[in-house]
Amino acid sequence: MVPRGPAHTVAPRNRPPGGPLPPRFNPCWQRGDVTDRPIEDYAIIGDTCTTALVARDGSIDWLCWPCHDSPAVFLRLLDEEKGGACEILLEGLRETHRRYRPGTTILETTFVTATGRLTLTDLMPLHPLDAVPDEGPDGAPHGRILRLATCEAGTVTGRFRVRSTFDYARDGAVLDAEAGGTVLCRRLSKPEGVRVAATVPLTIAGDRVEAAFSLAAGEGATLVLSHREDDDGDIGQAAASLSATERYWQEWSGRCTYDGPHRDDVVRSALVLKLLTHAPSGGIIAAATTSLPEAVPGTRNFDYRYVWMRDASFTVTAFVNLGYLREAAEFLRFLRDADGTRGRDLELMYGINGRVPEEEILDHLRGWRGCAPVRIGNAASGQHQYDIYGEFLVALHAFLDAVDYDPPVKVNDHLPEVLGHLTDHVIRCRHAADHGIWELRDETRQILHTKGMLWVALDRAVQIAGVLDVAAPERVEEWRRAAAEIRAEYHEKGWNAHVGAYTQSYGSDDLDAAVLRTVLFGAFDAGSPRVAATLRAVSEGLGDGDLIYRYRNADGFEHPEATFAACAFWRVGCLALAGRTEEAEPLFARLLARGNDLGLFAEEIDAGTGEQRGNVPQGFTHMAIINHAVRLDRAARHAEAQARGTMTDEPCRWAVGA
Repeated sequence: MVPRGPAHTVAPRNRPPGGPLPPRFNPCWQRGDVTDRPIEDYAIIGDTCTTALVARDGSIDWLCWPCHDSPAVFLRLLDEEKGGACEILLEGLRETHRRYRPGTTILETTFVTATGRLTLTDLMPLHPLDAVPDEGPDGAPHGRILRLATCEAGTVTGRFRVRSTFDYARDGAVLDAEAGGTVLCRRLSKPEGVRVAATVPLTIAGDRVEAAFSLAAGEGATLVLSHREDDDGDIGQAAASLSATERYWQEWSGRCTYDGPHRDDVVRSALVLKLLTHAPSGGIIAAATTSLPEAVPGTRNFDYRYVWMRDASFTVTAFVNLGYLREAAEFLRFLRDADGTRGRDLELMYGINGRVPEEEILDHLRGWRGCAPVRIGNAASGQHQYDIYGEFLVALHAFLDAVDYDPPVKVNDHLPEVLGHLTDHVIRCRHAADHGIWELRDETRQILHTKGMLWVALDRAVQIAGVLDVAAPERVEEWRRAAAEIRAEYHEKGWNAHVGAYTQSYGSDDLDAAVLRTVLFGAFDAGSPRVAATLRAVSEGLGDGDLIYRYRNADGFEHPEATFAACAFWRVGCLALAGRTEEAEPLFARLLARGNDLGLFAEEIDAGTGEQRGNVPQGFTHMAIINHAVRLDRAARHAEAQARGTMTDEPCRWAVGA
């Protein structure tokens, strides 16, 4: 047997000048007391229908097919023993290196063995369309995974090994050898399967399919996994499919309008967000995984493979900031189909193809590093979180502004009705308590972030009405008056003189990093003394070096979580808005260095070890990277124009979103 823990060498990326190498680069999963890889060990590939996570040693440990929220086929990510995977095992393995092909989601992992060097190219085929329609997918996914192994030097001997564990390892599999040399891994209880094809002979070994190879320089072996039972893998077209997929992604990333100093990180984040979209529906999920823990030890394990109104709205603003208006319009299509009430009964979250399932615990799975429970579904779908109205109206306003208030007909036709329903929600719930952005699972509260986002919702509605005829003048005046009242209230009741900061909820002494988000949207004046005091209090009370905790108050869970990555980027934004770019820029660079070797981020970061925590890759974090890179770039351009005396009367249009 080939050991699963070879040495890994990783080229450091974005290391601050003179700064230490972040702890994440230690291959700590090799320790005897740890069997599961670090969360940052994973790369992502996908086809805008679903995604797969590939470990540093080339093992595909997570795959839900055919959609993001479908039951997992490979889930060794959550159970080393029971979960299936698609591995590559090489004799005499010494070290690995990896990268994405520039501007793509095509992963290349190079393995150095005792006798040679091999490059493994992993992708999920997504071909360009001859003509992109006004709505719907902009590429053609094939429902496959391609794994192309090429010997670059010397000789390399090894094998692919595939083990499918259907329905989160709750259903068995039957392996059938087929004419033509393929093997069908068939689910016992339903007509579903994974077909395995290869350019080398396949053998069945118990519950696994194996494809052994011995390659000399210039030779290759290809493995194709297909989800559709009528798909034979088309093994002879793998090279052409790779070329077409590379063309799709390079064309897509080439349309990014950001050309600032952090372009590589921004483009990688944009590619992550694109992978988290579901092209057939237009939905945008929060993250690719479920139940990766936010605390170790702890039980903060949740399923993020659904469409949160908040997270999807964040992503829309990030797409708009980079010129990807079609992706923003596609989410509006998703909402048009998912919410036939046009905002009257807007939900907190949606499934890709329907309602979010009831939360369920899979108690037969051990969980990542033993951190149970493993959950599917999400109980937060029934919570009251009123900030979502502000989040969505920020995204809608940004999209309308980007298209010069000339949206597609299907958006424009129902815009007055949608705005009417959303503003009715805001006015109706303005005095209500809720669970808030952090989805607190204990009691509801008068949460300051929610109140600020209610003001933001009405403010953006008024701005839209200032350009488009979407409401009668007296209705717009009602929005303006209610917004002023809400703003006056949270300025008064949200300030805690004893703490010297705006706090989490009215009458509370608890600090909350989410207050920083409201500053980014204009709910507070970034230059005010009270905001400066709040930023200082959050940095001191919730900060750990460059990192920030969401809050530290009791929330119904036993173990405290790690720091929340996006919160650290919000501090960057607040510093920039306050004119403190000399602090914001180096902080931003140091935070970027905390991503993994490929520039990917999970939801949280353990301040003590530097390891990533929570579901991965996390759209929330990558959206924050994009928006704050744009914000810093525009701040720099604004300052340069001021210094040259070339400012115009046109206001500086800051990046939207947080």
